[in-house]
Amino acid sequence: MSRLSFWTTAVVKDDERAFLRRDGRFVRLLEPGRFADFDPFGQLSVEIVKVLRAEIAPEKALLLAKTEPDVASENFAIVKPGPTEVAIVSMDGEPRHLVLPNTTRAFWKTLTAIDVEVIDTAETLRVAKRHLDKLDASRAGGAIVTTVVEANEAGLLYVDGVLTEQLKPGRHAFWSVGRTVRIVKADLRPQALEVTAQEILTKDRVGIRVTLTAFARIVDLEKSAAASGDVNATLYRYIQFAIREAVAARTLDEILAARDTIDREVRAYVTERAAMLGAEVGEIGVKDVILPGDVRELLNKVVEAERVAKANIIRRQEETAATRSLLNTSKLMENNPLLMRLKELEALEKLVEKVGRIDLHTGAGVGGFDALLTNLYKLGAEKAPD
Repeated sequence: MSRLSFWTTAVVKDDERAFLRRDGRFVRLLEPGRFADFDPFGQLSVEIVKVLRAEIAPEKALLLAKTEPDVASENFAIVKPGPTEVAIVSMDGEPRHLVLPNTTRAFWKTLTAIDVEVIDTAETLRVAKRHLDKLDASRAGGAIVTTVVEANEAGLLYVDGVLTEQLKPGRHAFWSVGRTVRIVKADLRPQALEVTAQEILTKDRVGIRVTLTAFARIVDLEKSAAASGDVNATLYRYIQFAIREAVAARTLDEILAARDTIDREVRAYVTERAAMLGAEVGEIGVKDVILPGDVRELLNKVVEAERVAKANIIRRQEETAATRSLLNTSKLMENNPLLMRLKELEALEKLVEKVGRIDLHTGAGVGGFDALLTNLYKLGAEKAPD
């Protein structure tokens, strides 16, 4: 809008409209084109607005609907859902807005085809797929609660605190208009629970730390949701109690020697309580038993001493066996000259392996190789002359 001397002028584009007012009162709606009106006292004002896929302030639209009903009905679409209703506003066939209950919004329909679909949420809890495909649930202002239940999950639907439905895998959406909608989901696959080291006194007053691994899964989601807000955290505490009772009733030696028994006791304790939580416990096993430094050193010394003692026993057994074998061999050679001769040859063979060169002389009085073999060993004492 501009003023030229005593004239008020304005240029309205194709995608615009203008409100012409005289002394603040609506006169008419200006169409696209150039406007000029004689206004010597400056009483006219022109407000230009965009009208293509645009909203108008609802207060202004409601006022014109009362004062200028023909202008309002021709140019505005006023949407006013009831307390339990929502409205989907489409512009030129494209869903653009979700109008919440007890809310008023107005849209220009001068250049845009406005389609309004009103949904009574009191009649239906679940959002129809055709409506969900039109809407962005994240921008629904809390009117829609959505979730996706995976194939390995189960879901429960609570409406105003009452369990209404067990949800199957898939995509789900519900109207939360005039009601409180809550969805509880749980993974049905086995979950590993790592019970971290906790210091426990054994029966003989030795402080040890025990770590344990357990596998649990939810088998009854309804019972699980009613019994505990966090099933895994509750099972974690039960396992801590069970391992503490099992360790405190045993000495350190019993704990180190009976880990399988401890596993069974802990599993029996936890399984009974897990059933009340709608859960099932699979494998439970003691992962580590961490001893104090001084106790660990003593045990290492004991183990080392046991190994040395066992090695000494084995060595003595081997020496005894070797001595017994030599005794048996000597008895055989004493009664068997041929065996004695073979033994001499064997000894000579070993000697030759370590000698680089041997010279034999066959001169008179020497005897040669035969004399070497004959006189190599002399067993038994010669008889003394009479």
